[in-house]
Amino acid sequence: MATPLTHLGDISVEVFLKEYWQKKPLLIRQAFPGFESPLDGDELAGLSLEEEVESRLVLEKGKTPWELQNGPFDEDTFGKLPESHWSLLVQAVDQWVPEVNELLQHFRFIPNWRLDDIMISYAPDQGSVGPHFDYYDVFLLQGAGQRRWRLGQMCDSESPRVPGIALNILEQFEQTDEWVLEPGDMLYVPPGLAHWGIAEGESITYSIGFRAPSHADILSELGQDVADRLSNDQRFSDPDLQLQDNPGTIAPAAIAQIRKLLTEQLTDERIASWFGRYMSERKYLDEEAQEPIESEEWIPAMQDGLLLWRHPAARFAWYALENDRALLFADGAQFPASAGFARYLCECEEIDWQGLEPWLDDDEHIAVISALVNQDTLLLDE
Repeated sequence: MATPLTHLGDISVEVFLKEYWQKKPLLIRQAFPGFESPLDGDELAGLSLEEEVESRLVLEKGKTPWELQNGPFDEDTFGKLPESHWSLLVQAVDQWVPEVNELLQHFRFIPNWRLDDIMISYAPDQGSVGPHFDYYDVFLLQGAGQRRWRLGQMCDSESPRVPGIALNILEQFEQTDEWVLEPGDMLYVPPGLAHWGIAEGESITYSIGFRAPSHADILSELGQDVADRLSNDQRFSDPDLQLQDNPGTIAPAAIAQIRKLLTEQLTDERIASWFGRYMSERKYLDEEAQEPIESEEWIPAMQDGLLLWRHPAARFAWYALENDRALLFADGAQFPASAGFARYLCECEEIDWQGLEPWLDDDEHIAVISALVNQDTLLLDE
């Protein structure tokens, strides 16, 4: 029998995935017993002053209903806010605060390439972002204070929104459930389900979200990736063309030719190559260039006790090929590797010399580590 995990209450991961994931909501009381938020409202506001941090303010009763303001903000902004009915949202806090990043380890039962980031919202009394729905799964962990969550109907792109405002606020909200969450409580909300969180007093909520590309994005991005690999010499051809009764007819043979073209290009390996690079792309990139580091530098440094740490924003994935080979993906880049080496890198948060040394009898593996260090995916430090 599978062992239940604390943060899923008294059910196992297998039961959660089978009965709740992308199907129905789940309230988990004290998913994280004794949880204390690593950040308070002032510290979160401090992050929103930084140029490289994505942040938003939502004022329910601003210049317009549900006014949206985008950061970075300044201190005067917060001095002018009303006492209630507003929310501050800061994206990807896991990339800036190690204690927040550690929360992601509790959600590794979902593939790494599906994890997006941890957004933190602070709100004074009655602060909210309104009734809305998301196209992705989200775990809502209460970090401090209380928030009343109301769940409503299933929604889609046809669900009426309040016109004339920047946010996708639902015109109608058909409440089905309601709970007040305390610190450590967590609510799972599947895609498409309307939800509405309202602070009761000061409140901090952690939103652990997941990537869910649209079918339109998948087809357009994959199609462009395939097209980039083809030469201008590769053209539609019909050497077996036959006389038609009507010159305007598109014959089944022409459609079969197009289907054959697509089938030849869309192999599992080519799809995996694009998908792995696409889903492992970082949401936010570091723009500071650094001097290249060669293996002659990082190998002795690790022998002397330094570690390789995964960058807080780094994304890893791998796809198994035949003959114990694999495609390794890291931050949008693809590398050839052995399956065992790819699995090892995707499992490790920190890498020491003892764990890495057995893989370094292969120049290919050494080259991969050097590339990962130089693209800031792996950090060399104590």
